[in-house]
Amino acid sequence: MKDARSEAAEIGFKAHARRLHVGIRRPHNWLQLVRYCLVGASGYVVNLGVYSLLYTELSYRIAFTIAFVVAASSNFLWNRVWTFRVVHGVPHHQYARFLTVSGVALCMDLAVLTFLVDTVGLHKVTAAAIAIVVATPVSFLGNKLWSFR
Repeated sequence: MKDARSEAAEIGFKAHARRLHVGIRRPHNWLQLVRYCLVGASGYVVNLGVYSLLYTELSYRIAFTIAFVVAASSNFLWNRVWTFRVVHGVPHHQYARFLTVSGVALCMDLAVLTFLVDTVGLHKVTAAAIAIVVATPVSFLGNKLWSFR
């Protein structure tokens, strides 16, 4: 026999699965993903550009962090205005959430970057280019579901 807790978890799982299934079929969500990726691509260029300017003068991890913050700030503005078209909420609260999600992504990026540079031996810019891509799905979901909800 199932206890009440396992039944509630099963119902909760089914509700989330149903929402995911409905969400995947909505064209609006796919358009948001495309806009998010375009904003992300511009942020990717900004991130790598700033990183390329800084990594020879600073520790590559510090250079990456500075580049990440510059790109994330740009991405926040474009995602708020264009991707998610947010007209509600308090911008600085959303920015705090966005930075929290970005902080998680940055931790993932730095771990991947360090591994690729120190263990694999990749060139620092190549490693940064790969590391940025790794956290994109986490960043998108975190921002869609929490920062800009």
